[in-house]
Amino acid sequence: MLLTWIAEVAEERLTLKPGDRRVEWETNTWSLGAGDEDRQSLSAAEVVAAFEQTAAGIRERIRVLGFPGVATFYVWHDKQAGQLRCSTSSVPPEELPFNGDYVVSDHLGLVVEGFLADSMPGVVVWSDLNDAESRLEQAMPEPEITPLRVWTSSVGTSH
Repeated sequence: MLLTWIAEVAEERLTLKPGDRRVEWETNTWSLGAGDEDRQSLSAAEVVAAFEQTAAGIRERIRVLGFPGVATFYVWHDKQAGQLRCSTSSVPPEELPFNGDYVVSDHLGLVVEGFLADSMPGVVVWSDLNDAESRLEQAMPEPEITPLRVWTSSVGTSH
């Protein structure tokens, strides 16, 4: 199912409004989950190929629409939700609409591998919460937060 859903993203409604990023986000952002069967049977290479085909499809749609600007298709693993997410925005990769730090990656496989390997998507183990609480009680320094890894593909007519 995951590969089908990824392919469908290329055909879904697409809005590019440089003056209204909120509308772009709400219209163009997709959350994709996978059941145990998909996680066990799919390879990262298959999922990467599906996203690359979707990016190519979106690129062609944007060209046909005659949108003259920059547009970026991007994919990330939302670990808290246990989902792969993807979106298209009329901004370059360094201006994606994330509230926190992120790192642009040329390697979608790394994003996908983390998603496929997640044995308990969207779940925080209770013992991890207890460990975090005990660390706070011991006044240990906070762990360094790893920036979100985001794969990008230029899909606009302007780069």
